[in-house]
Amino acid sequence: MIAGVPRESFPGERRVALTPMAIPGLAKAGLEVVIEAGAGMESGYPDAAYAEKGAKILPDRPAVFRAAEIVVQVLCYGSNDRTGKADLPLLRPGQTLIGFFRPLGSREVVEEIAATGVTSFSIELMPRTTRAQSMDALSSMGTICGYKAVLLAADRLPRMFPMLTTAAGTITPARVLVIGAGVAGLQAIATARRLGAVVSAYDLRPAAKEQVQSLGGRFVELPIEAKDAEDARGYARAQDDTFYARQRELLGRVVAASDVVIAAAVIPGKRSPVLVTGEMVRAMAPGSVIVDLAAERGGNCELTRAGEEVMESGVTIMGRINLASTVPYHASQMYARNIGAFLAYLVKDGKLRLDAEDEIVRETLLTRGGEVVNQRVREAFSLPPLVSQNKT
Repeated sequence: MIAGVPRESFPGERRVALTPMAIPGLAKAGLEVVIEAGAGMESGYPDAAYAEKGAKILPDRPAVFRAAEIVVQVLCYGSNDRTGKADLPLLRPGQTLIGFFRPLGSREVVEEIAATGVTSFSIELMPRTTRAQSMDALSSMGTICGYKAVLLAADRLPRMFPMLTTAAGTITPARVLVIGAGVAGLQAIATARRLGAVVSAYDLRPAAKEQVQSLGGRFVELPIEAKDAEDARGYARAQDDTFYARQRELLGRVVAASDVVIAAAVIPGKRSPVLVTGEMVRAMAPGSVIVDLAAERGGNCELTRAGEEVMESGVTIMGRINLASTVPYHASQMYARNIGAFLAYLVKDGKLRLDAEDEIVRETLLTRGGEVVNQRVREAFSLPPLVSQNKT
């Protein structure tokens, strides 16, 4: 089989779906790789590096889609709402498409993808199990986002992170609050600690306390208990408005005492809960910084503007999106390892294996045979149950 890698078309996207190091492993699984000329340049992987590992360089995007039985992208149509739709005419029935789709974002978009007849796999839906851990690209990108968020905050904050004892006196450490101790939040804690900050973190899931403390952070405990705090996949569950109102009230003092707030509370398929109000921002000291990693889904801060940086009462609020793309070399390397592991799992002896009884296949399979076949996505969009699903 031939796996094709087109150049990412989302404006400013610098990642590439496969790196040269992934190609030998795919060859063992019976896959040849073709790649669009220049696809890896912005992430630090020149065409010559791909050719050296055995990939074939094709001149343009249509040539990759024509040649490939499996097309691998970072941002497919859905995640790429700017230019992704232009790929639909290039797809053909029976072709396989793998990447980020934002499958719970828009019913219309998912149905447009299904109408092309492609068999698509959405990486966001990868189950969080031991078997699938090596394929979990969402966690890989979350790791990079948490790391980069702290660097952005440190760069903008008008004070240093570590405590220093100098001839000019002692400099006190910065105080960092991380809201949401998922993968991105935990990496933010670790990075802020490495830079010498005093770090606190809050998460509505009690199980997060041990993880926060293991990284040297102080877990903020509020006298309020969430109902069914996490789902079976380990993600935080959405709570009712009463819970969030009380949560904001109790978090106010902690936010006001912080120099930096990294907000990373995201609920898959839902708008991000507002945890930091405008009033809370105005209570922070001038020069403080908020980096809102939930900006793309509405933001954890009431004043966040997706893709923008705003100032309120001397506080900088950064609503940067697509942060993983700002570290393209290692983001591409991690993504390629995840996708390489997934492809090696799906392809056996040069043939695509689609076993509907397999959890990894079942959970990630989004469209097939002109239909949206993923049960979770169908339920989210109130689509009727499928009469039957193909099994091969």
